[in-house]
Amino acid sequence: MTDQPTFTIHRGGPDDAEAVLRLLDVATAWLVARGRTGQWGTQPPSTDPGQIARADDWAASGGLYLAKRGDRPVGALVVGAATEHVPPATEPELYVRLLVTDRMHTGLGIGARLLEHAADLARARGLGLLRVDCYGGDDRALVRFYESCGFTATEPFTVVRPGREPWPGQILVRRLD
Repeated sequence: MTDQPTFTIHRGGPDDAEAVLRLLDVATAWLVARGRTGQWGTQPPSTDPGQIARADDWAASGGLYLAKRGDRPVGALVVGAATEHVPPATEPELYVRLLVTDRMHTGLGIGARLLEHAADLARARGLGLLRVDCYGGDDRALVRFYESCGFTATEPFTVVRPGREPWPGQILVRRLD
């Protein structure tokens, strides 16, 4: 028997956009409290019409999966096609569009397990490539997290944002057996 709380992964749907926004709000507040505002800024995503629309799209996409402890979402994964700001893959792939976890449950391996779920989904579709992009600025801690989950950093990129600082990104790939 383990004293670690467990979680399960479930497919999400259109009614789960609010849960995704709550997870994003918690993660953003955690980043802000640590002075790490380059990744997602300082404002709660649930107050940004663009982020609300994005969460609605993710929830309706068929690619949303939620990690839950009981009935409470503690992580979200969205998979699908690559985002528009990254170079296209040279072979069929599954792309991780979002990975976010509730920082109150750090240490349970939620993010790593959601990424393994993404790999399982890709394999089930006969795909040998899983890609993700992430914030590549500051101390590159997020890049190191993905590397610890079996990804390899490839191309860095920059998203130019009118009226705001450029956003440094990093593409990572994971080859699947």
